Amino acid sequence: MVQVLKARDGNMNIDPTSSKYVIKASIRANGVVNKSDVVGAVFGQTEGLLGDELDLRDLQKSGRMGRVEVEIKSDKGKSTGEIIISSSMDQVETSVFAAALETVERVGPCKATVKILALEDSRSTKREVIIERARSLLINLIKDSRTAGSTITDTVRQALQTEEIVRFKGKLPAGPNVESSDAVIVVEGRGDVLNLLKHGIKNSVAVEGTNIPKEVVGLSKERTVTAFVDGDRGGEMIIQELLQVAEIDFIARAPDNTEVEHLTHKQIMKSLRDKVTAELFMEQNKWARPGSSSKAPAKKTRRGAKAAPASKKNDKSEETVESAEPAPAAKASPHFLEQLTQLDGSKNARLLMGEELADEVLIVGLPEVLGSHKNNGVDTLIMDGVITPHLVELAPKAGIKTIVAKGKAVLPREPIGLTLFTAEDLA
Repeated sequence: MVQVLKARDGNMNIDPTSSKYVIKASIRANGVVNKSDVVGAVFGQTEGLLGDELDLRDLQKSGRMGRVEVEIKSDKGKSTGEIIISSSMDQVETSVFAAALETVERVGPCKATVKILALEDSRSTKREVIIERARSLLINLIKDSRTAGSTITDTVRQALQTEEIVRFKGKLPAGPNVESSDAVIVVEGRGDVLNLLKHGIKNSVAVEGTNIPKEVVGLSKERTVTAFVDGDRGGEMIIQELLQVAEIDFIARAPDNTEVEHLTHKQIMKSLRDKVTAELFMEQNKWARPGSSSKAPAKKTRRGAKAAPASKKNDKSEETVESAEPAPAAKASPHFLEQLTQLDGSKNARLLMGEELADEVLIVGLPEVLGSHKNNGVDTLIMDGVITPHLVELAPKAGIKTIVAKGKAVLPREPIGLTLFTAEDLA
């Protein structure tokens, strides 16, 4: 390998791989001289001085000495510069020749003085080049080794996941626990099932397209079913189809423009944790209730088993809860209705400080915003959606005192320190 390096104090090039040592000397001349004059003076005034063995021309022919590199400048009738000569001779011979350079007394017609500045071991430069290259090679080797190790691990893991996948009813890709689990997650494709298996979720089954298989329809009538779909238009189409033909209890979605098969463990857990009931999802998205009248009551009955304590309350108790809320006519501001009208159809929420807008966010990201507890000064939430029990729980912790929304879900208890208004209340 040939490495060409620039001299420290000039523009001259030397090849450290062709030499062991570098002679550096300064030159001063009482007159204007150029590079060729200096080179001629070095050859002429050292010729025969050290005998035939150290004659510069013979040394260059044999490759034991390099070119005479000169950098010279003239100013106000005087010239100064630097001479650099590479040597592959031993230390003694190089030192002798370097000392001989100082015998140069004239350059052309001008009196001159040559002074040796340094006699450097160029092999130190080679060592630096070697160290740097070795470092680069070692880093690449370590990277390749790590990549190979992780590839092996991933390959083995993927093979294990593939072995774990079963065929539900002999047809649909599914996790091994689908047959026995009371709760089932319905996803779009085989890749989604694999990713959930990778993160320890073994009760998923894939529909593999928008044409929902009858096996999934039958499963939805017996189990608690969560539809977990991609955060794109395709995911919406799957949900619409599922709601029309199956009895879906909950709906979870991946983040916007993200597919379930590409989610990390944290993203999967968060998406499933933030799932909503099918009824609430349809209300938030202003979807009409799908299916025939015979299907709807069946779903309500099945889901209502979990909500039985709340449904057992008589009309009088419900009236009591409603009457316990602050009277809308007394505390509602006309500004609330104006803001709510502006949000119509946006699926957004606005955070207000008094009547001043502090922030506007998507409703789907509202729990995260409120959960951060960083809405200092924000006291009012206005949203193009439905007030849920989870929202009522989060809002006071974020400093919210008033919530204005399109509608309100059934709340298990009266909120404390929180005033709720719906579009109907404001009207």
